Order: sequence, then structure tokens, then C-alpha cells
Amino acid sequence: MPDKLKSAYELAMERLRQKDAESGEKQIALGDRQKQEIAELRRVYQAKLAEREIQRQTDSRKAAAADPEKLAGVLEKIEEAYRRDRDRLERERDQKVEAVRRRKRG
Repeated sequence: MPDKLKSAYELAMERLRQKDAESGEKQIALGDRQKQEIAELRRVYQAKLAEREIQRQTDSRKAAAADPEKLAGVLEKIEEAYRRDRDRLERERDQKVEAVRRRKRG
């Protein structure tokens, strides 16, 4: 019996590591600089996403005040543009994080 019980997080991470090992996926340790770059990328994109969310809310309020009869169509367009922008920003962030991870440690 183990000396210490593991948390659900620790168990999940063990299963993921085991699954990666079985599929031939290599676990690459990140250097401090890479970790800092990834953290900075995440902060920048979190801010961009928050800015876009605020813009969506502002646009929705303006649309509601301008023409209540056309509100549904305008809100739908605002939401679609927001989803597109959010997806694009998340893809950009993930691609940049992956590029940092693939670089050699330094």
C-alpha cells in the first residue's frame, strides 16, 4: 500500500504520462526561459480575449439601444464575429505556445 494517497490530479497526470509513453510520445522538460515565455503568451492572449469580450458586450449594448426591432439579427452577427475572433486568438496562442515547446531548451 502506498505511503501517501494521491490526488485526482496526480492520478490523472500519471495516466496521461503512461498513455503518452505507450503511444511513443516523448516528455520534454521545459527550461525556465520557455516556461516564462509560455506564461507571458498566455497572459497576453488572456488580455486579448478579455478585450474582445468587453468589445462584444459594448457592441451588444449599442445594438440594443439603437434599434430594438433588428436586435436579434444584429446580436447574432456580433456573437458570430466574437466566436470567430475568440477561436482565432486561441489558435494563435496555442500555435505560439507549441512553437516555444518545440524549441530546444535554453
